[in-house]
Amino acid sequence: QVQLVESGGGLVQAGGSLRLSCAASGRTFINDAMGWFRRTPGKEREFVAAISRSGRTTGYADFVKGRFTISRDNAKNTWYLQMNSLEPEDTAIYYCAVSTTQYFGSSNSVDYDYWGQGTQVTVSS
Repeated sequence: QVQLVESGGGLVQAGGSLRLSCAASGRTFINDAMGWFRRTPGKEREFVAAISRSGRTTGYADFVKGRFTISRDNAKNTWYLQMNSLEPEDTAIYYCAVSTTQYFGSSNSVDYDYWGQGTQVTVSS
């Protein structure tokens, strides 16, 4: 059974940093693209970042460019989202996801096949 488990969320002050992790079990995802999405109350889930199968190509939503970095460690079957300069607007539940069809990942949630349960990130002002 495939399982994705996020960790690293929590409460942080504006300007602070967090690193989210997503650990996969049940199969390896070396040949799959990975992504992060987030959801705030009253809003649809939105794309945050994606990393290609090779790890050499990354993509970000405009609102996180220069602040967040996505990376992966295939040996650990884990990928990460380093979040710096956090703002109260970044408060959300963050989800990791795997796409088995999109080499470079995707900003569209329908392109992802596996999802984690989410981890809460709260940024206080």
